[in-house]
Amino acid sequence: MNKDTLEEIRKRKAEWQKKAQASSKTDRKWVTVSSAPIDPLYTPDNDGDRDYLKDVGFPGEFPYTRGIHSSMYRGRMWTMRQFSGMGTPEETNKRYHMLLNAGQHGLSVAFDLPTLMGYDSDHERSLGEVGKCGVAVDTLLDMEIIFDGIDVGKISTSMTINAPASVLLAMYLVVAEKKGVPYEKVRGTLQNDILKEYIAQKEWIYPPEPSIRLITDLMGFCADHVPKWNTISVSGYHIREAGATAVQELAYTLADGFAYVEAAMDAGLDVDTVAPRISHFFNAHMDFFEEIAKYRAARRIYARRMRDKYGAKKEQSWKIRFHTQTAGCSLTAQQPELNLVRTAIEALSAVLGGTQSLHTNSMDETLALPSDKAARLALRTQQVIAHETGVANTIDPLAGSYFIEALTDRMEEECLKIFDEIDARGGVLKCIEEGYFQREIARSAYIYQREIDKKERIIVGVNGFILENEEIDIPVLEIDDAVSRDQQIASIKKAKEMRDNDKVSRALADLTQAAKDGSNTMPKIIECVRCYATEGEISDAMKEVFGEYVEPPII
Repeated sequence: MNKDTLEEIRKRKAEWQKKAQASSKTDRKWVTVSSAPIDPLYTPDNDGDRDYLKDVGFPGEFPYTRGIHSSMYRGRMWTMRQFSGMGTPEETNKRYHMLLNAGQHGLSVAFDLPTLMGYDSDHERSLGEVGKCGVAVDTLLDMEIIFDGIDVGKISTSMTINAPASVLLAMYLVVAEKKGVPYEKVRGTLQNDILKEYIAQKEWIYPPEPSIRLITDLMGFCADHVPKWNTISVSGYHIREAGATAVQELAYTLADGFAYVEAAMDAGLDVDTVAPRISHFFNAHMDFFEEIAKYRAARRIYARRMRDKYGAKKEQSWKIRFHTQTAGCSLTAQQPELNLVRTAIEALSAVLGGTQSLHTNSMDETLALPSDKAARLALRTQQVIAHETGVANTIDPLAGSYFIEALTDRMEEECLKIFDEIDARGGVLKCIEEGYFQREIARSAYIYQREIDKKERIIVGVNGFILENEEIDIPVLEIDDAVSRDQQIASIKKAKEMRDNDKVSRALADLTQAAKDGSNTMPKIIECVRCYATEGEISDAMKEVFGEYVEPPII
């Protein structure tokens, strides 16, 4: 567009704004979920100096703003991967068969808190938490039950596990062995993102440096033996759930991912071997357009940085692949049926933003783990979007929108400013040690909550449109953690009775030695798993060398 036309647009826009302001009868603050101000109208003058071919381009072509695949959902629909796991391995196996029979494409395993923290179910710290927020896994015996009757050579499995990720992957690989599936055919993803644990979720075992060493050990092992496995899913989801804004989620997630790339390169791994097996995990919050812009900016930033800063040569290394989950923090216990609406809107933004896989939250998740009916409805939400709305018919249909492109540009600009701040502070690990991320997220969470408290932001059913004396009349799943604990203790006892304890002792000693001498820990962890060593025993074998992490007070 020529300068004269742009100047005329600016002039006419200024005249329009005077009329619009004169007719406005509200003092409402027009901001995104992240409290970023939004202009009343976007026109070609918001495009700035954008170069279409350089900044927007075509799907499947650098910088992938419009998608990482040329055909996107016309070639293959996104993977519908519902996150699930509860109680005992037997209960989880039953839920997985239900979801697969309902048309789910892949499995996503939720583990209970003791498993996430590296404790066995019979540990004193596990009391009251066994099977409560996910499935309890103590030994290979449990993993065998979870995947009983499921072809792990055909299904793709994601596991949300971080500090003990190596142990749980080892269990999954040995299950594949026992089913006769070679490692080369095993497909899936580990979250394995310990940096975001220090930043937001707080589920760790070891200090940062040995934790990152375990990640690079796993990356190296999978590069040689499990080539279809995504070794890390860099998670912004939990950062957003802790209170971060959309641009903070974007910047902190990408910064963590780049830190892992640097760690892998420092460990002697080739960037083009490691990068294609790194995926990312984003949160789909309620601000429809802000979320779409976030995903588009993520692709552009990632592509440019991987190529230009880290020297990646393969096109696959430039493409950011990501999973999306609708926002748990947006769900309400009040009028929980409304969560179906929230989830549908959030899921639609993820699809229009070009996600590769998607989890839709269930309406009852603020009350308990999802019931069968709620989980099925959540999956059906994705299926309706995929097959009834027409949004998959064309690729990146909002591209060219003055608003969307301006938001995408702003996301990128603000993200790069945060990168500069992180670099100036000494990098990601230094920022974690000094509490930079934690303080910034807390500040954003405070602003958001203050807006709700002052009713500057309305949450339907919470601070507006409230039902007096509301009664919850949806079925709620109850997990009896005492029963789960008893069953898991019995399972641990069974495993210890059937195993060769001398062999277990030798395998654990070999793992401790590998942790000491710097050799790759994965083969030793796999051997411990084959012997039916417990997760707690394996974690303790490495604690002897790595120690345990204690977070310094952050003020």
